[in-house]
Amino acid sequence: MSRIGKQPVPIPSDVKISIDGQTVTVEGKLGRLSQELNSPITAKYDDDTKAIVVSRDGDGRQARAFHGLYRALIHNMVEGVSKGFEKRLEIVGVGYVAAVQNNQLQMRVGYANEIQKDIPSGLDVSCPDTTHVVVKGCNKQLVGQFSAEVRAARKPEPYKGKGIRYAGEYVKIKPGKAAT
Repeated sequence: MSRIGKQPVPIPSDVKISIDGQTVTVEGKLGRLSQELNSPITAKYDDDTKAIVVSRDGDGRQARAFHGLYRALIHNMVEGVSKGFEKRLEIVGVGYVAAVQNNQLQMRVGYANEIQKDIPSGLDVSCPDTTHVVVKGCNKQLVGQFSAEVRAARKPEPYKGKGIRYAGEYVKIKPGKAAT
């Protein structure tokens, strides 16, 4: 039995759940998300405990793998529509700046041209100052994916530490030639 899959997903009072066949829809104050479940997995809402219980039909390898996965996805949907997810990025380097204009994130990070990333719908991207970017949204996968794409525009390099990094990320600085 999956340790994650057998745990019920608690539902806060401000979140509405609807299960229609193999589709689970979660609606809250921050948005609406839905997930299609694969055939060996079923989800049921338990009125007594106010929680969603995810179960599987068989004990096959694929069913066991999907059991914990879909329970985690449903938990992330519930948390996303009630609290939301947030990633913070820092831009380190002389002359490296970022700004949001016309639903695009514009970054100058040491290349000849400015990098422009279209902000996906469902995300709130802001720049409190020119060296920080905050990505917020109710879909955990979308927040993480967009943050990873922004970071990939200029990964932190190991000699001076310049680039885009997550807030709190530690970049190990290598000694250069002069240190030997």
